[in-house]
Amino acid sequence: MDNWIDEYFDSHLALLKTLAAIPAPSHHEDERAAFIKDWLEKAGAAGTYIDEAKNVVLPWGCTAKNESAGGLPPAGGRGDITVYMAHTDVVFPDLTPLPVREEDGILYAPGVGDDTANAAALMTVIRRLLDLNRTPAQPVLFVFNSCEEGLGNLKGVRQIMKDWAGRVKEVVSFDCTMPGGVVSRAVGSERWRVTVRTRGGHSFTDFGAPSAIHRLALLITRLYEQALPDRAGQHTTYNAGVIRGGTTVNSIAQEAEMLYEYRSDDKKALAMMREQFFDILAAAQTAAGDDASFTKDLLGERPCGSEVDPAAARALWDRCARAVRSVTGAEIVPRSGSTDANLPLSLGIPALTFGLYDGAGEHTREEWLRIDSLKPGLQLAFTLVGEHFV
Repeated sequence: MDNWIDEYFDSHLALLKTLAAIPAPSHHEDERAAFIKDWLEKAGAAGTYIDEAKNVVLPWGCTAKNESAGGLPPAGGRGDITVYMAHTDVVFPDLTPLPVREEDGILYAPGVGDDTANAAALMTVIRRLLDLNRTPAQPVLFVFNSCEEGLGNLKGVRQIMKDWAGRVKEVVSFDCTMPGGVVSRAVGSERWRVTVRTRGGHSFTDFGAPSAIHRLALLITRLYEQALPDRAGQHTTYNAGVIRGGTTVNSIAQEAEMLYEYRSDDKKALAMMREQFFDILAAAQTAAGDDASFTKDLLGERPCGSEVDPAAARALWDRCARAVRSVTGAEIVPRSGSTDANLPLSLGIPALTFGLYDGAGEHTREEWLRIDSLKPGLQLAFTLVGEHFV
């Protein structure tokens, strides 16, 4: 391991602890974004800005972002920018500081790995490049983006792809844990709120009146009986993740709702799931007649991948594989996932996702990481990013 990591490590660990304590629910990343921008500017990163989606953006060797309507590329846009990104939001709704605890070489905090450790690693790598007075041999865009999680609906990376449209060559998203597996195939998804409304009434005197909870339960049962698409090589799932409704134990529910999603790493299979969902919902409405009304609202949509130039995709894969091999000795393997890489992949831009730490418990308040795994993570990030600098 390079000596620079030992030199920087105490300050890096302190940075991670500070960043992990800052609350950052999706759409509410303001405090964390402001901290990152201030930290980068103090490290000497001129030109850092926060965009309208609450992304912290550092263009290095890039001309200004697109200013034309709709984010269209400027004339002669070459698609030569490599984007390195890590998201700032966590899945927890807290707006007060998150608890951070170190014990026996383990760091515990909600969101400490996903994705705070990766964001902190990218910050420290930028600081190292600045301290070395390195300059990019080709344009690099560093992004600490918002709204990767849940119903954030990839708002942050959508903004980046709009603002820098036609100019992005490839994207590496630092997310998840250390390779192992590298996300190279996008899992698309659609998230819906389904609301059922009925007349309702008193559980005794109006017994037999239609119940929104009952009608919703029948719908969920039918959704869980549906057949999955039969297409070779794809993986498709569905889930009713949240149910709400009713007022008291002695009231026939007037309203109930659920949050429902389906996912697939195959574009045609995802379209088939949408068609089945619409058909099952329409059948539920027909069966209920005037007793109940069903409405649906699209809350989030993540696209599947599109056609990517095989040579460009292979070049990015090989470069990342070499970096991982040089640091860990391991060979990476492709896997499917739903990450910020979905957006560039859907636009035909090569993109990969992998992480820079070893830990577990993502999306739980018991999340943890091994502190000693941060050192190879820093080395991996510096090895990969440093290839662009002289």
